[in-house]
Amino acid sequence: MALIVQKYGGTSVGSVERIQNVAAKVAAARARGDDIVVVVSAMSGETDRLTGLANQISSRLVAREMDVLLSTGEQVTIALLAMALDAIGQPARSYTGSQVRILTDDVHTKARIKKIDGERMRADLEQGRVVIVAGFQGSDEHGNITTLGRGGSDTTAVALAAALKADECQIYTDVDGVYTTDPRVEPNARRLERITFEEMLEMASLGSKVLQIRAVEFAGKYAVPLRVLSSFAEGPGTLISLEESEMEDPIISGIAFNRDEAQLTVVGVPDHPGIASAILGPIGAANIEVDMIVQNVGSDSLTDFTFTVHKRDFATALQIMREVAGSLGAKDVRGDDDIVKVSLVGVGMRSHAGVASKTFATLARENINIRMISTSEIKISVVIDSKYLELAVRSLHKDFALDREPQDEAL
Repeated sequence: MALIVQKYGGTSVGSVERIQNVAAKVAAARARGDDIVVVVSAMSGETDRLTGLANQISSRLVAREMDVLLSTGEQVTIALLAMALDAIGQPARSYTGSQVRILTDDVHTKARIKKIDGERMRADLEQGRVVIVAGFQGSDEHGNITTLGRGGSDTTAVALAAALKADECQIYTDVDGVYTTDPRVEPNARRLERITFEEMLEMASLGSKVLQIRAVEFAGKYAVPLRVLSSFAEGPGTLISLEESEMEDPIISGIAFNRDEAQLTVVGVPDHPGIASAILGPIGAANIEVDMIVQNVGSDSLTDFTFTVHKRDFATALQIMREVAGSLGAKDVRGDDDIVKVSLVGVGMRSHAGVASKTFATLARENINIRMISTSEIKISVVIDSKYLELAVRSLHKDFALDREPQDEAL
């Protein structure tokens, strides 16, 4: 008998019929002898509906009251799922985050989990019940309802699995696993049988939308095996764990991309110590996150400084740079939000030379110009014009043989 935590997102519980389908899946797992804890999100569209109601009331949304409001979405789902399980003869009990005492800090709308009391859940499991917990929420030490922010239900599921020492945390979504890249861009993308936490964390941070970064970080920290599965089709999914594969690690596990990048270049600034701080200080003060940074070697005591930000921050960042350009003595400020970042990820990079050169050769063959390059031990990222996204992804996917099993790969 295993203890399994299952998480179902908003699409998976988006209607009464889908909630009944989830109940059938949960009951089948219980029939196999496993103890099951289920974490659910609000029904798809419900959070947006509630936010819309709040916006009709006031343009100044109070964070504490938004947490009270938005937490009701999951409360509806847990009750309906408990009823659906009861209707097919499977005992179940639902709990809000505060009822199972998911203790968080007091930062409303983006709280972090501090502690979980698993006593009530264990008591129900011992009596043969399925435990259903509302995702995305908890309460602070004063009893105030809090929510965990984006990806909160995934984080709840992983945290419960860690607290209960579950054998596996299963994340059910509308895809049947983690793929070598987005199948909508590359039809030959292959579902991965397994991937390491380290690789998944890079993929999530670089644009893969399968799992939220916080959930992957939490799972890696507490060594909780994660499995991504489909709510709508049977299959083994993708296992994300610390375990090394029995065979040699593949050179590249996947290709991620991000369309939400924008590039700014400060042209002809004095090349002296402190110039990077002078440029990025005002950007940081505006609470704008910087991703990639390139500073060219100076000539005539001048240099060009290029960096990327999220596309939503592009206009603000460009205005800031234009305002400070004069004080920096810069010749010009240039911006472009018609770019994308393409990234290759794989733990096998550590033990294989030539990945970067092969990447650059592939792009050169397709006449794709590289604007910026960033690397780490298990990642190579390039910034290119957005019009070349699909060509770049498909060419790299083919050249690194990602449509074949790892043992067939070769540089």
